[in-house]
Amino acid sequence: MLAEAADLRAEGDELHAFLRTLDEATWSRPTPFKGWTPFDVIVHLHFADRLAHLAVSDPDEFQGQLLARGGGGPPPPAQQRELLGTRDPKMLLGRWRDCLHQLCDLLAPIDPDTRIGWVGPPMGARTFASARLMEVWAHGQDIYDLLRRPRVHHDRIRAIAELGVRTFSFTFTNRGLKPPGSKPHVRLVAPSGSTWEWNPPDDANHIAGSAIEFCHVVTQGRNILDTRLDVVGEAASQWMSIAQCFAGRPSDPPAPGERSW
Repeated sequence: MLAEAADLRAEGDELHAFLRTLDEATWSRPTPFKGWTPFDVIVHLHFADRLAHLAVSDPDEFQGQLLARGGGGPPPPAQQRELLGTRDPKMLLGRWRDCLHQLCDLLAPIDPDTRIGWVGPPMGARTFASARLMEVWAHGQDIYDLLRRPRVHHDRIRAIAELGVRTFSFTFTNRGLKPPGSKPHVRLVAPSGSTWEWNPPDDANHIAGSAIEFCHVVTQGRNILDTRLDVVGEAASQWMSIAQCFAGRPSDPPAPGERSW
């Protein structure tokens, strides 16, 4: 059984409950993420969840559609809006939640090590579900930031922190850079207060502090300079300045102060 499927459902349900409180005007306000509106954000999440559902339920059809699009990821938001065929936020919100629940139902009984085809190399089911959780959490933050609303976080973000740690080398190779030879020790305090650690202890090369802030940095929701993370060593500092735990072309974090409040 895939525990991350339950975490993905819980994260989606919490974001859905928050989005139901938005007034009509807010749905068209630009968020700090590329100027996307909350409507654009949910279009993006829903479109990707539909692709993920297809990747799990019908791998051959998914690969066929991928080839038809030239092997790239989802189309731009404007094209996604047209393909989804709705401009009604409430209708979109319901469709997204229903699709996400269906995806979680498909993922729940899968062995965590089952390989699932996706844009780029296939990935294990656990990583696949964690990536969807990361997207929901990170893009949800775009809307919380727009409204300057406080947010309650849960230990299910461990899956996002894990992705962040595991994509250390990818962050560099994706930019055509050689990864530093020594991976930093990462020691984080979870929302519950427990401690999570990765890689061997190293006083000269480490990152320590809030798991929430670490997840903000690796999803590029915050610049490292706008956090209180303790970053020691050249490798750790270089990584945190460009960390990217999501697939796709190299992307830069927001400028210092741009998304701090």
